[in-house]
Amino acid sequence: MTVVDTEVSSARERVELLLDEGSFVELDAVARRCPDRVVAGYGTVDGRPVSVFSQDAAAFGAVLDEFSGAKITKVMDLALKTGCPLISIQGTDADAHADAHAHAHAHADAGAGAGAGAVGVRGEIFRRAVLASGVVPQIALVVGHAGGAVHSAAVSDFVVTSDQASYMFVSGPEAVEAATGERVGPEELGGARTLSTVSGLAHHLAHDRTDAIEYVRALLSYLPSNNLEDPPADPEGCTDDVEAELRPELNSLVPDTANEPYDMLQVVESALDDDEFLETQPLFAPNIVTGFGRVDGRPVGIVANQPLRHGGCLDIDACEKAARFIRTCDAFNVPVVTFVDVPGFRPGADQELNGIVRRSAKLTYAYAEATVPLITVITRKAYGGAYDVMGSRHLGADLNLAWPTARIAVPGPPLALDDTVLGPDSACERGCVDAVIIPSETRQHIIRGLRALGTKRETQPGRKHGNLPL
Repeated sequence: MTVVDTEVSSARERVELLLDEGSFVELDAVARRCPDRVVAGYGTVDGRPVSVFSQDAAAFGAVLDEFSGAKITKVMDLALKTGCPLISIQGTDADAHADAHAHAHAHADAGAGAGAGAVGVRGEIFRRAVLASGVVPQIALVVGHAGGAVHSAAVSDFVVTSDQASYMFVSGPEAVEAATGERVGPEELGGARTLSTVSGLAHHLAHDRTDAIEYVRALLSYLPSNNLEDPPADPEGCTDDVEAELRPELNSLVPDTANEPYDMLQVVESALDDDEFLETQPLFAPNIVTGFGRVDGRPVGIVANQPLRHGGCLDIDACEKAARFIRTCDAFNVPVVTFVDVPGFRPGADQELNGIVRRSAKLTYAYAEATVPLITVITRKAYGGAYDVMGSRHLGADLNLAWPTARIAVPGPPLALDDTVLGPDSACERGCVDAVIIPSETRQHIIRGLRALGTKRETQPGRKHGNLPL
């Protein structure tokens, strides 16, 4: 379905724009008290079932009450019972103001519904979002002031925003000024661009709301309906002649000078079917690239250092961005392909004082706990501790490949000493990599590797859950 490029504001219009035409089945359509404040139900996207709820951004003063909350919790329960993705279209123009001025803006009927019965309604929503985490994909589309719904959106697997139209903050501009005297506008504090570039909460910055909806539909095409299913495959994307999958331009991509940058996106796209790559969080921590593509017709997650930004160094934001993405892929059975060109961790007192050790441990944790197929390709540098945490064999990667330009330096003495840096052949002899490959044959090797790993079975030790270094 092609989405018409036009702005919509009502909850029902946004739901109908997202779903396949005529597929929406509404729940509680005649529920008492402002039935249009929250529209909830189920339908299909590209023929696949989804559950959805939407708040009306035009309903100024529409504070979330117990009746609206019950509609939301009902559709969340439905998503868990039926094992289908949950899409939340969040944002009420009044909500952000209501947090600071509820007594001034709430309608009389909303005030009546927001009594004792509504005290815990948001907590009920948050709890269900946590229970659904890792069970069904959750995508939050923020199209107004998210207000008190920010935490359920943040728990979602993906957050999609629209430029100049999406706002998320715990304390709004008025509350910040009242508490600290600091004047800050909503765009700077928690607008879509801030969420996409500074805080990293948003995964996509759309130019308008319809573009945001298109991105949601694209995301769903790479994800299974639940954690017990495989991601949807494209039968037409299966490659019959693997030997024909050569990319000769890769043979001359890496510069002769060790510190000269190149665009890792060229490597990423060349490995994917039709060179199609759906990037996530492209404006946040751009020194690492994450996103989805297909190989041999099957979805894969991509993690790649980007030499064009900070030389591809790992820093706090890059580690957290990649770790979150890897865990999402692992939760939903999406194999992870990693492209490595990392000179190390980004040095600086600010990095150390703000917890680079703890935060990089999240990346270590994500790779080490993943049970999906893991393939790593080292294109150039893989130095020090950054080599270890970027999908190395030692963390459990199933297949580690290296280009002839690869240089691996294990943690230890200063890297200036020549004998601490392993060339690809030496790294292969020591078991750090499984094979040295010609760059133009990278896609061939990834296809073969993923086919061989298609029956991978791996289980973690029995436990309630691990203790991720948050």
